[in-house]
Formats: sequence, C-alpha cells, structure tokens
Amino acid sequence: MSIKNKIKKCLDEGEKGGERHKGLKNVAQNTEKAKGHLAKAIKNFNAITDFHDMQYSDWSASAAFYALYQGLLAILSLNGFESRNQSCTFTIIEDLILRQELKELTVEDLRKIFDKSVTEQLEHSDKILDLREEMQYSTKTTLAEQEFQHLKQKTKMLFDKIRTEIETKLS
Repeated sequence: MSIKNKIKKCLDEGEKGGERHKGLKNVAQNTEKAKGHLAKAIKNFNAITDFHDMQYSDWSASAAFYALYQGLLAILSLNGFESRNQSCTFTIIEDLILRQELKELTVEDLRKIFDKSVTEQLEHSDKILDLREEMQYSTKTTLAEQEFQHLKQKTKMLFDKIRTEIETKLS
C-alpha cells in the first residue's frame, strides 16, 4: 500500500471514535502540546539509565522506545497532526521526511526504530520497537550490558536528531 493510501486510511480511522480514535487526525499546530511531548520524551530518555541502575533493564527498552515515540508525537503536533496509532505515526513521519519537511531525521533512522519489513525472528531484531516488544512480552528481565549500551547509544543518536527537529521548529 502506498504512503498516500496509508495516510488516507489513518485519517479515516481518525474520524471514527471521537477522542478515542485509533488513527490520525488533522489538528491545529500545537506548540504547547509539542513541548509537553518533548518533556515526556526527555523523562523517558533519562529513565533508560534509571531502570538499568535499578536492575530493571528490561524496562529500559520500553523507556527507549517511548522516548523516541514521544518525540515523534511532538513533531506531529508541530505539523498539525494527532496520532493514536503507532503505525500511523511512523507513516506520517516517513511522509514528512520524504517531503523534506524534516531536515535531520531520515527514513533509515526511522527504520532503526521500527521496520515493518522485519517479520521473522523478532527476538534477533535490533529495531528498538522489536526489542521493546521482546522485553515486554518475553520472560527476560534484564538486558545484557553490551545490549543495554548499544540500545542507549542508538537511542541517544536518534533522540538527538528528533530533538533537533522539534527545537528547530519551536525556535
């Protein structure tokens, strides 16, 4: 399905269910909401290390994913969208990248967070969403130290790009 068709489907879903919609809505640009998403992204980013230090590194994977995801929601707020669906969020962010409305973030960066083409052996995937799901739905309770450090470094690199996108739009 083309990006255009995916966005249409997401917008159609956004029209259903009122505030509990499960899609994408066109809304007024909202800098205050974007700032709130950024603050939450920063809190989640800091939680990556906090969970690790408390011996709950399985939760570090969730904190990493949601640090990035909250940043993407901030970008959407600044571009007049509201999303309640991860797939729709990734689709509209990809569209913004392809239309060159985002200057730092690339499609390759987005694929480091989530890549829909990865459908097998998810427990071996290095995508941040896949790692979050592996840690959330498996019985593992810790990340190996090397795996944790890799997750933290990759998340920081992506987080810095997302944060730059947000702060550039806010300035």
